[in-house]
Amino acid sequence: MKYDVIILGAGGAGLMCAIHAGRRGRKTLILDHSQKIGGKILISGGGRCNFTNTGASASHYVSSNPHFSKSALSRYPSEHFIQMVRKHEIPYHEKKLGQLFCDQSAQDIVQMLQTECSKSGVEWKLGIQILRISQQHIHQQERFQVNILETKEPFTCESLVVATGGLSLPKLGATGLGYEIARQFGLKIIETAPALDGFTFGSPEKESFQELSGVSIDCVISCNGVSFRENLLFTHTGLSGPASLQASLHWRKGDSLRINLLPELDSFQWFLKKKSEGNRSLVKNILAELLPNRFSERFCEHYFNSLLPLAQISERTLAIFCNQLHDWTIIPSGTVGYNKAEVTRGGVDTDELSSKTLEAKKVPGLYFIGEVVDVTGWLGGYNFQWAWASGWAAGQVI
Repeated sequence: MKYDVIILGAGGAGLMCAIHAGRRGRKTLILDHSQKIGGKILISGGGRCNFTNTGASASHYVSSNPHFSKSALSRYPSEHFIQMVRKHEIPYHEKKLGQLFCDQSAQDIVQMLQTECSKSGVEWKLGIQILRISQQHIHQQERFQVNILETKEPFTCESLVVATGGLSLPKLGATGLGYEIARQFGLKIIETAPALDGFTFGSPEKESFQELSGVSIDCVISCNGVSFRENLLFTHTGLSGPASLQASLHWRKGDSLRINLLPELDSFQWFLKKKSEGNRSLVKNILAELLPNRFSERFCEHYFNSLLPLAQISERTLAIFCNQLHDWTIIPSGTVGYNKAEVTRGGVDTDELSSKTLEAKKVPGLYFIGEVVDVTGWLGGYNFQWAWASGWAAGQVI
């Protein structure tokens, strides 16, 4: 029951950490309450796992300390993980914007990590329930003790790594255990929230747009000064799609979203040209040439409820409407929540950790890696790259 390293969590960060600790000859044990490893990996990217992003850098992450992730990401860039993928002959492709996906299945990534763990002599105990974690002074050494329900004798280790993830996707077994451990040892937690998540409509948008489920629009969405060019997808309850998910990472309760529905067109000049040609169609019908018909109709009902033909609309009225098209501002009532959110924003305060090793400054031998830390990446493989990089960084020293 005595180990050099115990890692709590068999997700991406925990597996990567175990591989590198094992390679250094450290007797390593992974504990996880799930019956299988890599649950989040398996469902990511529609089952094909967006396993990294070739452009990953600290600028793609949200944290109370935006510089914290630089050390790990620079020492273990995406190219290093890609080399491992190639070594295992896993076919992959770039979808867009540096996002790399498996050609076949996310299971390929899980199998690769499991194989590397086995080569490194890593041991597993899955489907366990942790009862208590404590620090003991044993034989003139500080050791961590982990008690689990399934065995009477506790496990002990010199280095304890918390890779338990966040609160997102509880159906996969997500819990707040990592935050509880951090608090137990006196570490601060940055307030957590669901992120990479859809928005729910507030009034009055809910009444006007809730029936547009399935409509998708290529737009630019901005939140708190950060903008993304992606598709926006309407749902029965609000907004989803890549644009919404990206914006949610920067959104706080009460913040507004600003949406440019026609980012590549000067709609005012476009309408003026139509007007000069004597076009007598209704504005909603002309707008349908640029945007989905169902959306155009509802948008005009909400912001331009006029039955006059375009030829009779004043330029001033038209300018106000076009400004709305390029700066549609809404205030969501909230996000969908942890059940659908891909990640958890916030977590263990980076001020409590070494950026080089991920070790707790107050508690030698205690490490926090991956999603449990207050480092949250954009949509597009960035969060997996943080998992690999932070796991690697801790794995070099534990």
